[in-house]
Amino acid sequence: MADTLADTANEAAASLPEYPMAREGRCPFDPPAAMRALPAERPISRARIWDGSTPWLITGHAEQRTLFADPRVSVDEHQPGFPHQSHAMAETLDHRPLTIFNADAPEHTRFRRMLTGPFTLKRVEALRPAIQKITDDRIDAMLAGPKPVDLVTALALPVPTVMITELLGVPYKDHEFFQRHGVTAVDRDATPEQSRESSTALVTYLAEAIVAKMADPAEDVLSDLAARVKAGEVTVPDAALMAVVLLIAGHETSANMIALGTLALLQQPEQLALLRDTEDPKVVAAAVEELLRYLTIAHTGQRRIALEDIEVGGETIRAGEGIILDLPSANRDPEAFPEPQRLDLTRSARHHHAFGFGIHQCVGQLLARVELQIVYGTLYRRIPTLRLATELEQIEFKDDRLAYGVYELPVTW
Repeated sequence: MADTLADTANEAAASLPEYPMAREGRCPFDPPAAMRALPAERPISRARIWDGSTPWLITGHAEQRTLFADPRVSVDEHQPGFPHQSHAMAETLDHRPLTIFNADAPEHTRFRRMLTGPFTLKRVEALRPAIQKITDDRIDAMLAGPKPVDLVTALALPVPTVMITELLGVPYKDHEFFQRHGVTAVDRDATPEQSRESSTALVTYLAEAIVAKMADPAEDVLSDLAARVKAGEVTVPDAALMAVVLLIAGHETSANMIALGTLALLQQPEQLALLRDTEDPKVVAAAVEELLRYLTIAHTGQRRIALEDIEVGGETIRAGEGIILDLPSANRDPEAFPEPQRLDLTRSARHHHAFGFGIHQCVGQLLARVELQIVYGTLYRRIPTLRLATELEQIEFKDDRLAYGVYELPVTW
């Protein structure tokens, strides 16, 4: 009898869709068709992930908001049954203590307080002139150099990398080291050994930098963390781990958005013209929100686990069951965004979930917004004839990364 029940359960699991699903090559900007259909048809369903487990898959915009705001939904990846992103993430769990990224309140509140200072609206807005200068300098170099040029290495990656290294207080000259190990950290196919090696290298580097800042502080994030260490609020390894995630997220996500957004706009010249022909910062800001919604580069799901039974959307999520909140699907939910498959830069899209929602929203979202506003608001005005230097079919997309994007973007003018 037990064997029969087990076989039935295994068959049921095998019949579920595998998550994450592969995108269709002809629609590289859209989530897979089956995922796009779920918000309207089944906003709460089940899916099968890499280890054979079947967590709940949440695709509805309203249902996601409910769960993001529910304190019975935990981000603690140390909980049994947590739906890890990959084998490497599961196998390296013991090397990741609780931080802002995997802790619930009240620990999360304490950790977040340590990191919010540099990312307040006032401090981020004060960075606009610096971001504008970096952007203009990079575009100057593009215009002065040979064509075609890879927009990723020429502009998309350097701008956010310069900013996050300056904010953290680490030298930009080490950016190749950060990017090399950061890429491994967001590679779904990395082995546990590769993931552990890259994580150790980054944590060691930043731990040494934090110790140095304890003796010689400056006006930067690592110095703030060093002060917290001296006050006994956090250990050096834990502070270094927080800095690692800030470093990776601070350049990887914005870089992918700059390049992928440009590619999407080059495919829709009437939308690109709205950005190219305006000097209104409100128009640019609205366009950025729509691009964030439309592309949603965090495409492998926010992972959670239920601490208690939760009733939502006509379903009961039991205590100990895993939850995956698929952000691209919610951002294509027709209940929240009419005609969601259409890129419309005049749309009011600020309620998107590209940065998540609730207390665990991206701590650096204000900086990302300003970077995107400046780059999108500058590039197409300064190079109005910008165009793709290859065929769309030749572009290689980052299907294997936690953040979606392109590896290279050859452009000319």
